[in-house]
Amino acid sequence: MTEQHSPASEYRIEELAHRSGTTVRTIRAYQDRGLLPKPERRGRANVYSDAHLARLRQISDLLDRGYTLASIKDLLEAWDAGRGLSGVLGLVAEIDGPWTDEESGRISREELDEAFGGSPDEAAVADAVELGVLEPVPGSPEEFLVPSPQELAVAAELHSAGVPLPAISGHLRELRVQVEHIASRFLDFTTEHVFQQYFDHPPSDAEAEEAAGLVRRLRPLAQQTVDAELARAMRSLAGRYLRHQLHSETPERQAATTEQVPLPAATVQSVRDLVGPAGVAAFIAAATDREVSARRMDSLVTHADHTGPVGPGPVPDDNHPAEPAR
Repeated sequence: MTEQHSPASEYRIEELAHRSGTTVRTIRAYQDRGLLPKPERRGRANVYSDAHLARLRQISDLLDRGYTLASIKDLLEAWDAGRGLSGVLGLVAEIDGPWTDEESGRISREELDEAFGGSPDEAAVADAVELGVLEPVPGSPEEFLVPSPQELAVAAELHSAGVPLPAISGHLRELRVQVEHIASRFLDFTTEHVFQQYFDHPPSDAEAEEAAGLVRRLRPLAQQTVDAELARAMRSLAGRYLRHQLHSETPERQAATTEQVPLPAATVQSVRDLVGPAGVAAFIAAATDREVSARRMDSLVTHADHTGPVGPGPVPDDNHPAEPAR
């Protein structure tokens, strides 16, 4: 049913807010952003028209459909320029739409604590909210929106494997910087080679629809490329890393390559009683090294006795003074 207004169809800001279902503060914010034309000044009063009311309802409808205020401003500018909105709306819908098939979820605080070891950690929750991994639900302090359940599940799995929560948050921050760089480079690349033809002039409806189709086709390519390259890099680096670890001269590696020599049980037990179970191998190795060194020294001394002294001669001491030279 069409609303009946006064013949002049003029509104003060309070009446406009009431009729549009918004607030005076929101109307002023829209004006500051350039979304709403400024009112006509009548003396000391600002007067709004049906055009303002229609614009507010357009903005509300687009917000309900998931558009951002920045995108709405572009659409309304296109409308004001006399261009049709069907193609432009389709293009903005493709760009502002979800870039993943994953659906968001919800989690209670009790479920969250249980997933991360059962102990509440306020600092970790605050960190997750700051990162956007969790979003508080207005009016429900014990519940969170989870934009990416997969990301939260990865964090829980890493934590259960022994990774501290601050380390997980730090890793995510670092990863985001790198991924945002990749996304930026992909957008630069596709803009230069695909979309530049649409951006150097205001696109027509047909061009906007064509660009929207290209966005729809190219949208999965970024994730597919990253998935393929990450799998390749992990395969290469993980294999190289594992080979390095296996060939490192670790105590375990050395023990694995040492020749096994059977020893009398009584000897092993005596050493165990002396140094404890953990020190048996090290004690036997050290004792063996000392014995080998001692025998090598004895061999050198015996050889010297048979061949004569080496060097200037024996060093005199108090009991056996050196004979004077003749």
